Amino acid sequence: MAAPRAVWKGFLKVGSVSCGVKLVGATSEASKIHFKILNRKDGLPVKAAYVDEETGDVVDSENQVKGYEADAGDFIKVEPDEIKKLKMTSEHTLEVDEFVAIKDIDTRYLEKPYYLIPADGASTEAFSVLREAMAKKGVAARSCVVLYQRGREVVIQPYGKGMLLTELRTHDEMISEETVFKDLKNHEYDQELLEIAGLLIDKKVTKFDPSKFEDTYEDALIALIDAKRKGKQPPKPVPPPKENVIDLASVLRKSLAKEGIKDRPKTKAGRKSA
Repeated sequence: MAAPRAVWKGFLKVGSVSCGVKLVGATSEASKIHFKILNRKDGLPVKAAYVDEETGDVVDSENQVKGYEADAGDFIKVEPDEIKKLKMTSEHTLEVDEFVAIKDIDTRYLEKPYYLIPADGASTEAFSVLREAMAKKGVAARSCVVLYQRGREVVIQPYGKGMLLTELRTHDEMISEETVFKDLKNHEYDQELLEIAGLLIDKKVTKFDPSKFEDTYEDALIALIDAKRKGKQPPKPVPPPKENVIDLASVLRKSLAKEGIKDRPKTKAGRKSA
């Protein structure tokens, strides 16, 4: 299998230390089911086209230009050459602005990962020294990079023999948890139920292993397509639960029995606020 193609090449710079690096995508959609849009009448593929909102005429690529809607119906045209002239210092350099403790990174901001590796043999020593020093300190580097003509904030951390660069969502993109959680109330819970739930959790604790993850929707799509190819009826989906939990204690104890766990003797534990 050929090595993945680099999506970016440039330099990693920390103070006066720099080394050539390249980015390789850490994710792939190749194994996913992809659909084409067909004409229902003749079963042939159709293609998307940009059309003029008023005339309905197709606009070819030569006459397409980006526009920013400053006011309703009032657009400011921005030509491709004007965008290209906006050269950022980070276009070919990962300038490290600061280091942050890996344990302090808010995972909500992590978006898309890339592998970062030395660009050539001459860059390997400096790259390795930086990686090992960061690993010993338990820190990630903060920087920004231009990818696909857009500046992106990133964090870079040691990962195996190389490093992992991850695009970050901006603060403006994040919805504050307070706006979502503000109406949640503190509820009282029974200490005994908490202990039973803890037993269930202990039974199912394991190591984080993504190789065991299953995309049930993708599996269902594959089964549907395979059945249609063979002229068979697609498998029936598993219906969702119909009932809400009413007697939590009973449900938890049934779950214990199903997992082969012996329930602890009942206690006269009081209630605590969650």
